[in-house]
Amino acid sequence: MHSENENSQARKVLVIGGSRGIGEAIVRRFAEQGDRVTFTYASSEEKAQTIAQQTQSQAIKLDVSDRDALIEAVAEAGALDVLVFNAGLLSAGDPLETAADEIEKLFIVNIHAPYFAAVEAAKEMNKGGRIIIIGSVNADRIPMKGLTAYGTSKAALQGVAKGLARDFGDREITVNVIQPGPTDTDMNPAEGPMNETMHSFMAIKRHAHASEVAGMVYWVAGPEASMVTGAALTIDGGFGA
Repeated sequence: MHSENENSQARKVLVIGGSRGIGEAIVRRFAEQGDRVTFTYASSEEKAQTIAQQTQSQAIKLDVSDRDALIEAVAEAGALDVLVFNAGLLSAGDPLETAADEIEKLFIVNIHAPYFAAVEAAKEMNKGGRIIIIGSVNADRIPMKGLTAYGTSKAALQGVAKGLARDFGDREITVNVIQPGPTDTDMNPAEGPMNETMHSFMAIKRHAHASEVAGMVYWVAGPEASMVTGAALTIDGGFGA
C-alpha cells in the first residue's frame, strides 16, 4: 500500500472503534495514505479481520466500558502520533422511563472512555501528536425529545477537548472533537425511518457519507491543522445552523 501523503512519514495511528461506519472509513483513510493503523472492535471479529487484511492494519478486540482493559490497550500501543476515539453508544427514550444502568453505561462509554484513552495516549504520545474524539452535533442541538443523556454525553466531550488542549499544549499535542450530523451508517441509514425528519432540520438535505467525516478527521490529524486545538468541528449539513 503506497502513501499519497508527501508531507510526512507514516504515522502510528490508533482508532478506538474502527470496524464499521465512520470508524471503518477513518481506518481506511489513514491506511490508504500509508499510515500504520491499529483499530479496536467490540464484536464481529470476522468483519474486523477482513478490514485489517484489506488495509494492512491490526485489529484488537476491546470493550471500552472496561476501563482497565482500555487503558492497557492504549498503553500497549506505545508512542502514538494519532489517537482517534470513535466508539460510542446511543440511547434514546423518555428519561423518566429509561433504566439508570443504561444511562450509566452510556456515560461510561461516551465520556469516561474517551477521557481515559486520551490521557493514557498522551503519556507516551509523540510531540505534535493528535487526539481526535468523534462527538455529535447533538452536543449543540437537540431538536427532538428523548436525547437528553446522549446529548449530555456529547456536550461533555467539548469540555474534555478544551481542557486537555491546554494540558497538552506545551507538547504541541492537539485535542479536538469532530461532531457529525446524520451520517449514513448501519446505525443511522440514509434510507431509515427518521431520514425525512432529520433532513428537515438540515440546510443540505441528505446524510453525510462516512468518508466525508473521515476526510475531516484526516485533515485535523495533518500538518495544516497544527493550530487547531480545543475545538468542536461540526460536519452536519447545517443541522445545527
